[in-house]
Amino acid sequence: MSAYEVGWPRTPTPPEYLRILAAVRQAAGPVATRQIGEALGLEVGVRGKLEPLRGKLTKLADRGWLHKRPDGKFTVRP
Repeated sequence: MSAYEVGWPRTPTPPEYLRILAAVRQAAGPVATRQIGEALGLEVGVRGKLEPLRGKLTKLADRGWLHKRPDGKFTVRP
């Protein structure tokens, strides 16, 4: 899957970020970091394992590719 196929600009994008964006897009609504971790097959029982993912989700939100809600959940930008 390329960045262009998921609606991103035509710039090099690490595959891991594409997987994260695809997981958020497949969700039925706003999702928590833990839910995305489960969708990606990460070990979600250990909080420390989710912190890097939370950082990537926040980075995607800061760049405008995702929306971070006040409750900490993430959605795709319309």
